[in-house]
Amino acid sequence: MIIHLISSPRNVSTALMYSFAQRKDTIVMDEPFYAYYLKNCQLEHPGMDRIIENCETDPEKIIHDILKYKNSKKNLFIKNMAHHIANLDIDFIAEMKNIFFIRNPLQLITSFAKIIANPGSDDIGIETIYQIYSQYKDDQSVVLDSGELLKDPPIILRKLCGDLKIPFDESMISWQIGPKPYDGIWAEYWYENVHKSTGFTKQRATERILADRYLPLYESVLPFYDELFKHSIKA
Repeated sequence: MIIHLISSPRNVSTALMYSFAQRKDTIVMDEPFYAYYLKNCQLEHPGMDRIIENCETDPEKIIHDILKYKNSKKNLFIKNMAHHIANLDIDFIAEMKNIFFIRNPLQLITSFAKIIANPGSDDIGIETIYQIYSQYKDDQSVVLDSGELLKDPPIILRKLCGDLKIPFDESMISWQIGPKPYDGIWAEYWYENVHKSTGFTKQRATERILADRYLPLYESVLPFYDELFKHSIKA
């Protein structure tokens, strides 16, 4: 089975990848379309030249490599960013169990803007997640909100596993501190906090105040977040 996480950035998506990586029946893949996205986007990202040089940028090859796992004995958990695949033909995700992973846009924008200046709607992915969800949702689709996950990780992970039709595994609650062999090579730029963690922890951005210049962005994406949140797993 392929479990496909479609996330906004600056969520706890890497922590969720670490959680699934603890399972003996699961292998993980970290943002396989990131280099493709960087090659075609207009924003400057940390380490982008190195990432493009060392990672696959052909989406057809990436999709082909992913679908090899359809009949694997182990589950494949893919951590993906919604904005990385926004301009692709993504009909291939219909063959997967999709998790639409959202975060309150106030927290998301304040966190993302610390690394990428002046983000727009396309960069933070909430509207893209809504569009993908609207097109591809089915009875196997799951909406997961990081705020709900952080309220009670064991309960939410149990419910998530139930929706995915896989048994909950207690090992998903914690992991070893430090970098992981399955991290993308961009980890040094983005994963500082999660490398210090041994489990799900409250994100510091929760207490940050949104700068006035980001209010139009916040107000434009909030309706998409609110609609998705209605369908999310609750603690």
